Amino acid sequence: MTAESQQGDALQGVQIVFQLPYHADESIDFDTLGAEIEHIFAEGADGLVMAMVTEVLRLSESERHEVARFCCQAAGGRGPVVVSVGSESTKGACGLAVQAESLGAAAVMAIPPVSIGVDEDQLTTYYERILQAISLPVIIQDASGYVGRPMSIGLQAGLMDRFGADRVLFKPEANPIGPRLTALREATGGRARVFEGSAGIALLDSYRRGVVGTMPGADLVEPLVAFWRALEAGDWARATEISEPLTSLVMLQESLDSFIAVEKHILVRKGVFLNEVIRGPVGFVLDEETRAEVDRRYDRLMQVVGSD
Repeated sequence: MTAESQQGDALQGVQIVFQLPYHADESIDFDTLGAEIEHIFAEGADGLVMAMVTEVLRLSESERHEVARFCCQAAGGRGPVVVSVGSESTKGACGLAVQAESLGAAAVMAIPPVSIGVDEDQLTTYYERILQAISLPVIIQDASGYVGRPMSIGLQAGLMDRFGADRVLFKPEANPIGPRLTALREATGGRARVFEGSAGIALLDSYRRGVVGTMPGADLVEPLVAFWRALEAGDWARATEISEPLTSLVMLQESLDSFIAVEKHILVRKGVFLNEVIRGPVGFVLDEETRAEVDRRYDRLMQVVGSD
């Protein structure tokens, strides 16, 4: 088995996307980030992901490198680390990917550029150059459920055909998630390794369609670990029992900033974060009535998970 194959095989199960804590002045709080990573692995996560709800688009390039270095070290071999390297330029994405590989990341994940609309030839070149710059697996993230526009199934399948299923993995988030996941599976002859990326809201359906894992936020690590274990055990009754209140909670989050706001609120509730600071400008502010509804639905979810 090649090193790339071993890295790809390790990427499965519950891969938690961590949120980024800040001090009051919006500088990164690395002490709290370390505590968050400890919490993630203590609750049974299989790996760690630096991605969109980590606010990577609000970080400078040097900060992205510093956070990636920190989380690769803090994981301490307890699970693979995936680092988001999506950028507005191909050169920038390749540079971030090379850095991530040098830091010990198990894989990188890349969204397309979000400030411009590019044609399929340009987008294919973008991903090809990232794949050529490193030897790690590359997870193609279609984040068009909240940023950008959908990527074609043909483009994604073509990249996997060219570079192999060990090198090209997927996190599809374009709607409708289920039918597009099936289309990707069929276009790749069932070889595609796919991660559910809707915070668990589509996991019950996506699992039946063949996903190898899920990438939710750190606020819901306990319910998602319980959910995944139920699915792996074939306990559909238990999985459905968790899915229903989980879906109710996630439905309150309709944009990237709403995900970040709710997730940081819950992490403060859990005593993992000290505050809910988000770098502005933001497109969503958690008002008190929504906050109370989040609390009500979260409490219900944890009541169900607590019966495990």
